[in-house]
Amino acid sequence: MPHTLRVIVLQPVLEVATSSGFTLWPVAGIEPYGFLPLSGALTPAEAGTAVMSIAAHNDVVPAADDPSPRPADPLGSFLHGLLTMDGLFASGGLRVTDTASGITLLPGCCNGLEERGDWFDVLDGNGWASFGHDPSPLAERHGDAVRLTVDADRDDSPVIELAAADLRLLLTGAERDLTEFLDLAAVWTARQLPGLAAPVTSALARALLLPLR
Repeated sequence: MPHTLRVIVLQPVLEVATSSGFTLWPVAGIEPYGFLPLSGALTPAEAGTAVMSIAAHNDVVPAADDPSPRPADPLGSFLHGLLTMDGLFASGGLRVTDTASGITLLPGCCNGLEERGDWFDVLDGNGWASFGHDPSPLAERHGDAVRLTVDADRDDSPVIELAAADLRLLLTGAERDLTEFLDLAAVWTARQLPGLAAPVTSALARALLLPLR
């Protein structure tokens, strides 16, 4: 039988970029390549880590014919990709934990928070979606239930099952968490990056596919 909503936790999580040598603003001492849950409850240092990580995910070397060359100053250089690229990437996704069994489904490599709409394909579309690789998480709808496979490349992969209606509620909660994070980030940027608060907040909204409020 599917587990009840009470024991299933679904969180939007961001892959943390390395902060070694980073001095542009305060960040938390979080191990790189782990996942930071995004919500309105982050501390200022955690919010700084989130903004740093999203900027780092989009910190690419401009092409030689780029009409917007990378600025020379460290802050402008670091934020250049975030502020100028059309298609932004926020490495991570949705983490699902069954607190009764301890089984956790994590987003795989190359998955991004901007792709979280794929979860609704499971509920309202073709009934399945995958979320990166190494591991290769998979969600499949079976009638009124959804089966989450932690790593579809393993025959013995752990699985989580929950009701489709519960998953819909959890996804709504994840959107609320992200919206509250963006509100928090807007306050953070106003304090830490006052001259760039508006464009940075707008870029974060684009990276997370969220409307500005």
